[in-house]
Amino acid sequence: MTDKELLFVPLGGAGEIGMNLSLYGWDGKWLMVDLGVSFGDDTMPMVDVVMPDPSWIAERRDKLVGLVVTHGHEDHLGAIQYLWPQLQCPVYCTPFSAAILHAKLHEVGLAGKVPVHIIPLGGRFKAGPFDVEMVSVTHSIPEPNVLAIRTPGGMVVHTGDWKFDPDPQLGLPSDLDALRRLGGEGVLAMVGDSTNVFTKGHSGSEGQVRASLIELLGRFDGRIAVSCFATNVARVESIAIAAAAHDRHVALVGRSLWRIDKAARANGYLADLPPFLTDHDAAYLPKDKVVFLCTGSQGEPRAALARIAGDDHPHVTLGKGDVVIFSSRIIPGNEKPIFKLQNDLVRLGIEVVTEKDEFVHVSGHPAREEMETMYQLIRPKVAIPVHGEARHIQEHARLALACQVPEALEVTNGNVVRLGPGTPEIVDNVPHGKLCVDGPRLVPLNSEVLRNRRRMVYNGSAVVTIVVDRFGKLLGDPQLTALGLLDAGHEAEEHEAVVEAVRDAIDELPAKARKDDAVLREAARVAVRRSLKVSHGKKPITDVHLVRV
Repeated sequence: MTDKELLFVPLGGAGEIGMNLSLYGWDGKWLMVDLGVSFGDDTMPMVDVVMPDPSWIAERRDKLVGLVVTHGHEDHLGAIQYLWPQLQCPVYCTPFSAAILHAKLHEVGLAGKVPVHIIPLGGRFKAGPFDVEMVSVTHSIPEPNVLAIRTPGGMVVHTGDWKFDPDPQLGLPSDLDALRRLGGEGVLAMVGDSTNVFTKGHSGSEGQVRASLIELLGRFDGRIAVSCFATNVARVESIAIAAAAHDRHVALVGRSLWRIDKAARANGYLADLPPFLTDHDAAYLPKDKVVFLCTGSQGEPRAALARIAGDDHPHVTLGKGDVVIFSSRIIPGNEKPIFKLQNDLVRLGIEVVTEKDEFVHVSGHPAREEMETMYQLIRPKVAIPVHGEARHIQEHARLALACQVPEALEVTNGNVVRLGPGTPEIVDNVPHGKLCVDGPRLVPLNSEVLRNRRRMVYNGSAVVTIVVDRFGKLLGDPQLTALGLLDAGHEAEEHEAVVEAVRDAIDELPAKARKDDAVLREAARVAVRRSLKVSHGKKPITDVHLVRV
């Protein structure tokens, strides 16, 4: 890597959906685009939030001139509150994203410490050798931006998340003239969203969803609850307008909805709507006069909808004759909790309506027809698909080539891509990884702590205490606790079998070996694991406490 090369280095979001972190390098300086999170799954016990490990760029933070946020979704700015202390750089974003970010920084005591520069819509600014223009597009949140990053080595267009919505309902439409102008200026590379590359046609419009919701809400006489992504302010507005069309009042149920409502109104959105009701006040309305707008569309166990389904909400109760509308899609990986939530609602006699039943949702990401239009506008020399798994990136590369883009590179996290001069290619790799929030600390996802936790979830844990004299002779029966495997009170024979295996393993050791603490511990550990493997089919995390007297 030399100073006069234009470089692209993804540390998150390439080969996966979520955890976006992209770096652009020129003349020894680096510009970061987005710093987001993803969420834990069944393979990550007790882990809720996951993010890219920024160690490689944190070691070079004196060369990091800024962080540009494309928009306010969690997978693009949700890690800033955790990782900014490692980076110590200025942050650039438009007003709505800034409002969301300020609230997050306040929660962790960083309010006033992070230099957040608010860029007007369509604005342009410089950070080190990078000249950045923010071009307005549409997405499922206010103020998404395509970035035109100009350097002496050429211009890169970084799309962020986007779509071409002809009727977005809220905020500015996509600035097609500006995109066409960029294409005319000459674009070296476009780094683009791959999420919906397998979806044919057009992603659809928020205007169509609004019309559908107005008609749908008129069919029901009981209480109506609707769940959508809190950041989809246009959808929130559509639900409020649909409720008003049928003389219903809307109550927000869930803290994230109230936070987004505050950020939206502070930036001039939702200005024509009356204040929303609290769930406490709405609980006293007749059932045909209320719409509860709830968090929890992805089955989150602590969100409002899950508490309602569990009959555990302090103010909102739903039952037979009521309906819950999921105005959202299933994010891959969330199928189990969502289906559990929907089954719990059905058991209460509640009617459940999803996008499979009615037209209640459109994606915020471009389908193939829109991606083709973007390539026609931008006309880059090379396409670099990101924001997708391997299969998305491969298909996006094929699509780009079919759109007459001369070259398409399939990259993954850690790749160092030289965009110019010369032929764009992967020239190196840098360390990368994932961190997770574990209580008050950040822990590498591949750390021994989390590996052991995963093993304990599936195989349990065992602790055996042995007391021996200085010659290694047992002075009493080994004491065994096998958490998640054995109940000594109800499985006495199985418990005794493991104890006996430990006793035999120690007795069989030569006299010299029994004087070695390490050998004694290993013999006892192996005996426990072998015995439980035979009796229970498990190899637990096993610890041996040795007391020599």
